[in-house]
Amino acid sequence: MPETPSAAFDPVAEQLLADARAREGSSLSPRERVVYWTSGIGFLAAAGALALFGQRGALPPAWVDVMLVAAFAFAGRLRFEIGGGLAVAIQLVFVEMLFALPPAQLPLWAAAGAIASELPETILRIHPPERTLVRLGSCWFALGPALVFEFAGRPSASLHGHTLLLLTAAVVAQFTLDFVTSAAREWAALGIRPAELAEGLASVLAIDFVLTPVGLLAAIGARHGDAALLLPLPLLLLFSLSTRDRQQRNDQALELSSAYRGTAFLLGDVVEADDAYTGAHSRDVLDLVLAVADELSVDARSRLNAEFVALLHDVGKIRVPAEIINKPGPLSPEERAIVNMHTIEGQRLLERVGGRLAEVGEIVRSCHERWDGGGYPDGLAGEEIPLVARIVACCDAFSAMTTHRSYRRARTVEAALVELEASAGRQFDPEVVAVLAELIRSGRAGLGRRPELVEVTAAAATS
Repeated sequence: MPETPSAAFDPVAEQLLADARAREGSSLSPRERVVYWTSGIGFLAAAGALALFGQRGALPPAWVDVMLVAAFAFAGRLRFEIGGGLAVAIQLVFVEMLFALPPAQLPLWAAAGAIASELPETILRIHPPERTLVRLGSCWFALGPALVFEFAGRPSASLHGHTLLLLTAAVVAQFTLDFVTSAAREWAALGIRPAELAEGLASVLAIDFVLTPVGLLAAIGARHGDAALLLPLPLLLLFSLSTRDRQQRNDQALELSSAYRGTAFLLGDVVEADDAYTGAHSRDVLDLVLAVADELSVDARSRLNAEFVALLHDVGKIRVPAEIINKPGPLSPEERAIVNMHTIEGQRLLERVGGRLAEVGEIVRSCHERWDGGGYPDGLAGEEIPLVARIVACCDAFSAMTTHRSYRRARTVEAALVELEASAGRQFDPEVVAVLAELIRSGRAGLGRRPELVEVTAAAATS
């Protein structure tokens, strides 16, 4: 069975892609400006020094230089979006340039092609002109192969062992320099950790590795006529179709993710329309849950699930009669049994929506399990209960205790925390209770929707 876009899309890659698209049309932030200007100017200085002090090799005809730069620019526009980065088909042309141009001049020609690839967006003001610095700073990769060929001597394009050995060394130098400079640049400019970029960069390098032999074959063909350097052009045209398809699938994945989030908020609004307490309560739980999830450093997929579960943990209550939900007094055993079915009803409802919300439904089912195994509906205990469900259960209880209901007054913040701590290890995960209590007492919990709690917590923190 093929994967749906939501199943195949990793939340980290999704967020990186969305952020990258948002940045494309925006001006550089002060931090980005410093990093990208430094990277771009540093590259030009290094490439210029190599061209100035490097060996003067035989130059090809001028039309070959122009053709290769134009082909490099065209290839640079064929971009596969991978996470927050881009895989481009330039390796086909770059390998040709490596054998056709003097190594000392290669980085500057590559930079000329990279800048040319951005010209349409710059002229049409789709991207701010200074965004060109991002592309210029990404040309550090060209220095690695250029230095290898400069000091080892540029071999003739062939399938001989010496040529293949030098080309392998050049590609290793290219990949190493590309990874190091890209990771450092994105970390310094955007705060993206190298580990988050590693998977996307690995895919980029894998594409370059596959294209390298094709570029070599074209360079070998050019020994019998410079026109052979045009051989990769049909393949680049095929790549253009592939990149368009990739972009459309990424568009669909982002739209589907937005639709899931919109559905979650819509269902929350439906619950709120039927029961004002439950709807506002879900938004309150959302703030607390995300604060706890961040403090526990949960992975990206779990955090996304936590966001949905916080909004939808009570969605099954739309199947519970309003007179039971709002009953001003204790519930009878029969009424309690009906209420206890709301987690199962919530799972069923979300499974009907399908996709990512079906996964969320499985966690919603477990939001009233207890750490000691005495909860419902499945009697799960301890770490058998999904972590997200344990977080939501604790935050849910705190919000419920500090909210006025038809049958009781709200407890104070401190009284609710004392009750949670007394129930740690029995009803709630002790670690989650400790984290939530610390966040609330320190004033770092997300309580923006509850001004009365913010005031009480602030007063307690300063007392």
